[in-house]
Amino acid sequence: MTRVAWFQCAAGVAGDMVMAALVDAASRMPSRIQEANTSTGDSSGLSDSPTPDVLLAVMSAAADVVMAPVDATSLTTAAANEVPTLEALTFEPVQRCGVRATWANVVVHDHSHAHDDPHHGHTSDDDNHTVVDKTGQESGHHSHGPHRPARDVLAMIDRAGLPQRVRDRATAVYAALADVEGAIHGIDPADVELHEVGAVDSIVDVVGACAALEAWGVDVVVFSPIAVGHGTVRTQHGQLPNPVPAVADMLARYGAPTVGLDTTMEVATPTGVALMCVLSAMNPTGAPRPGAMPPMQVIATGYGAGTADVAGRPNVVQVVLGDLDIAVDAAVSASVDGDTAPAGSPAVEVSVNVDDVTGEVLAHTVERLLAVGAFDAWITPIIMKKGRPAHTVHALCDEARLAAVRDTIVAETGSLGVRAHRVRRWPQQRHEITVDVDGHPVRVKVATHIGRMDVEFNDAAAVAAATGVPVREVIATAEAIARGTPQD
Repeated sequence: MTRVAWFQCAAGVAGDMVMAALVDAASRMPSRIQEANTSTGDSSGLSDSPTPDVLLAVMSAAADVVMAPVDATSLTTAAANEVPTLEALTFEPVQRCGVRATWANVVVHDHSHAHDDPHHGHTSDDDNHTVVDKTGQESGHHSHGPHRPARDVLAMIDRAGLPQRVRDRATAVYAALADVEGAIHGIDPADVELHEVGAVDSIVDVVGACAALEAWGVDVVVFSPIAVGHGTVRTQHGQLPNPVPAVADMLARYGAPTVGLDTTMEVATPTGVALMCVLSAMNPTGAPRPGAMPPMQVIATGYGAGTADVAGRPNVVQVVLGDLDIAVDAAVSASVDGDTAPAGSPAVEVSVNVDDVTGEVLAHTVERLLAVGAFDAWITPIIMKKGRPAHTVHALCDEARLAAVRDTIVAETGSLGVRAHRVRRWPQQRHEITVDVDGHPVRVKVATHIGRMDVEFNDAAAVAAATGVPVREVIATAEAIARGTPQD
């Protein structure tokens, strides 16, 4: 059995909400399961008393990462002089629009100057304690703790005494954040100054969420479409568009499904989006894709609260934990067609036959289908009744995007109806890197296990237009550089 955590992000997502949801789920675990675990001695990766296990795993990991001995050779001078102390990490029961949830609050002694942000509380000015309480969630304000280069955050995680998978997941999340920020600012990812996401409270959120996942024994992370707002938000860099560039770029890099909310609040934060996108990209082959909740045997649910209590919608991230038997699903496939590979992830293929649509409109339709979230879209020529030449428009998508894909086909082709059927897909594990070609960034998808490189054509075409070099040569150069880049 494979342990799955599915996160419902209809109200957005933030790192502290993810961590709090996993802790909340442990406190809500049905008593019948606890009793069964106690009587059989089989806890499926949990102890007989799951609540303290998850909570203590989070507390221990948080303490480890902020209180580990400072290695002066691995930290910059500024960071070495700012030895943060975790004063408290509390999980408090709250109500959000009538839904009971758990709210995470990190209290940090950061040994730096006092905050002048009126949205942050203080204890003693003499001791210079700062209460970092996530007031920034949904308010446009962020904690202004000491920021640090990405290399320092990664060093903090590396020298902490964390379980291997917790360290690997937290490192992957921050490496992705650094890569995104580096691309935005045009600098080396290791040199990126992480402002809000580099503050101690954000580091605790990421490490704590990864520790909670490990305590639950989660192998697969899946998430619903992520809600984002609009307008602008205030950050250390000033007024930025909402969603902020780091969030928008992360969503684009991982092809994450999204949904818009009519709010100017920052409902999706970089740490929350990175946790969803990066951890789901680390799933084993055959795991469900982001989107609708996958079929599984549910064992627990929980709700992590944002600070604001928003009228009209619960400001919470919901987690649903359960077990999925991929082996059984694969056996069903094998019994049908002899396939012994792991079961593919579910998808929907939508199609329609048209005989009165021009080639230009068909090409535009394919572009629009990809824009609304289809995995792929294509056209095939057919012969209809009475020998009429025609085309079939196809689109492959997650079930969560079915309505958008279906409506786009109808709107763009003018068809009076479409059809759909469920299929299985086996996407290969891959990650994306950015290489420099004549001073221009070019994205390259890398599937290390099969030695495959796929250069982003639009990036290569932009370099070709700027330099006058044929696009095929730009692609070859990007591939050569990517092959020479050390891979994880």
